[in-house]
Amino acid sequence: MSNLTHIDQDGNAVMVDVSPKEVTERIATARGQVSMSPETLNLIKVGDVKKGDPLTVAQLAGIMGAKKTPDLIPLCHPLALTSVKVTLELNEQDYAVDIEATCKLKGRTGVEMEALTAVSVAALTVYDMLKAAEKSMQITNIRLVHKAGGKSGDYTAQ
Repeated sequence: MSNLTHIDQDGNAVMVDVSPKEVTERIATARGQVSMSPETLNLIKVGDVKKGDPLTVAQLAGIMGAKKTPDLIPLCHPLALTSVKVTLELNEQDYAVDIEATCKLKGRTGVEMEALTAVSVAALTVYDMLKAAEKSMQITNIRLVHKAGGKSGDYTAQ
């Protein structure tokens, strides 16, 4: 269990003490996708979703989700995010909405969970906005694609 930073030597869950860490610029980018039928994708494309524009609503929801990450993930630190960018694009080839979120700050701990939460909340919002048209949509491939800063250095997904 020594490799798990959120577990102490007795197996108890702990919030990591980041006070000894140096303040550095941290950035993380996550991506995900909401797959749907061609008909549902077309509803977004032509602007015929009764609840409104799902991409705009999901973008705002993703930003809010990043800011609320420590309220949702028990051992996450509350962070003073300096930037949250969430983009959603129609992927007509795969009949999907592609989602990307990038979070930044200058601090003692990373923003991977915030980026992943932003993508997850945006994807759930897309689903919520469109569920009346299609309940079989799938939220897939939510993953960290890049992180920079901090003791562990940079990471870029293959």
